[in-house]
Amino acid sequence: MSTKPAASIKNKPKALIIRAAGTNCDRETVHALELTGAQCQVAHINQLLSGHLRIHPYHLIVFPGGFSYGDDISAGKVLANELRLKLRDQLTRFVESKKLIIGVCNGFQVLVKAGLLPGFEAVDAKQSVTLGLNDSARFQCEWTGLQLETSAATWLKGMPTKFELPIAHGEGKFLTLSPKIMATLKKNKQIVFRYSPVNPNGSQADIAGICNRAGNVLGLMPHPERFVSRYQHPNWTNRPTAGASEWGEGYWFWEKAVNYAKQFVN
Repeated sequence: MSTKPAASIKNKPKALIIRAAGTNCDRETVHALELTGAQCQVAHINQLLSGHLRIHPYHLIVFPGGFSYGDDISAGKVLANELRLKLRDQLTRFVESKKLIIGVCNGFQVLVKAGLLPGFEAVDAKQSVTLGLNDSARFQCEWTGLQLETSAATWLKGMPTKFELPIAHGEGKFLTLSPKIMATLKKNKQIVFRYSPVNPNGSQADIAGICNRAGNVLGLMPHPERFVSRYQHPNWTNRPTAGASEWGEGYWFWEKAVNYAKQFVN
């Protein structure tokens, strides 16, 4: 792993951060991406719906966390409907081009309800997974342990396999429509992150994040953009310092994403 941020690398990939009313993690996401070498543009979903902006010039798309449209109906549903009904063709071409789409927390909820995850097809016709109310029946904001699985998201190879990230959600319990869907996710190596050693919300199979079959669409409930510096950890003074870098584990996630996106830069 590198010990310096990749921000000085030339020919930076272009990242599009898509927000809507209620999104509140876009600036942290921009900071993480710029720190790891991307050039960023934040765009309101209306810029895409109006046709003033198209997604094909970008190399990486991120749907950040927050409460898009106040999570009316259910978390992420309104924004997901806009994507599914009005931007399906653009998103299909983007996915088929193997470029990367990431959804964090509310962004993950959006991706599953828009049909971009679990992604058995470029855009699934029917929703087969969801993120439901936590077993605690309350909003949870806490740090949690994670396990990186061997998955179709091979661009994450080299990340720490065990680490911590913060969660902040009320509807983060991962659920599948049937045991067959879960079996397919396991067979296709689409399970990317699991909660470990404690499952904070009751997610099936301890799932914290999944990807599509090709590995280029990924959603996770924990927030890697909130741990790009080791000093963001609440217990940083007691963490091991021997050989430690200045970066939090979330930094490596974004660095891997940006490095993957570089292959599409002309």
